[in-house]
Amino acid sequence: MPRYKLTIEYDGTGFFGWQMQADQATVQGVLEKALQHIHGVPVLVQGAGRTDTGVHAIEQVAHVDLPKSWDPFVLRNAINGNVRPHPVSVLEAEEVGEDFHARFSAVKRSYLYRILNRRAPPSLDLDRVWHVPVEMDAEAMHEAAQYLVGKHDFTTFRAADCQAQSPVKTLDRFDVARYGEEIEIRAEARSFLHHQVRSMVGSLKYVGEGKWQPIKLKKALEAKNRAACGVVAPPHGLYLVSVGY
Repeated sequence: MPRYKLTIEYDGTGFFGWQMQADQATVQGVLEKALQHIHGVPVLVQGAGRTDTGVHAIEQVAHVDLPKSWDPFVLRNAINGNVRPHPVSVLEAEEVGEDFHARFSAVKRSYLYRILNRRAPPSLDLDRVWHVPVEMDAEAMHEAAQYLVGKHDFTTFRAADCQAQSPVKTLDRFDVARYGEEIEIRAEARSFLHHQVRSMVGSLKYVGEGKWQPIKLKKALEAKNRAACGVVAPPHGLYLVSVGY
């Protein structure tokens, strides 16, 4: 069976995350339903990461084994025609070898978190940014973020139901920058713990508001205790930007 790599964009607002759930709308479920309609048989779509409820993707990657060969251009258009009206779009389809695996072949995952930092609430970006009306210090946030870069035990920033075998991860990049009214936080690593990015961002919010000094983020990391974490940032400001292979 030929294998295809799919690069996918989606608005996660109306979905209960990526992973298939029997009684809820999910991105994986929508794609599998579209492919089953096209082929007449069940098809398994395997993604590079299981984004949570409300999390968006600029370039999620998945692979799928199909019962027939396709011109990638035609396959992309066929899927997009069958996922409507859901806000999911296959940007590119590419035939790959059977040794390619969307999840296990990945060597880097990049995320973006968007904070709208102004008094007025969002209208055009509703459900696509975290609105924080209190003025924030992006430079202090960036300073604090650098304490988390590198290989650490991230237990403090790990969800209680995380299924990863180890809390030790290597964070390759964690940058904070302001662009006008928006603060962008970018994180890169081979893999992340469940809720790790949102937990780190929520703690950075305390730094930005002046509730924490930057050094306190380092102390929170060293505590290796979930109770030392700040708030968990809401999912709607988070985007899976890209997956590297």
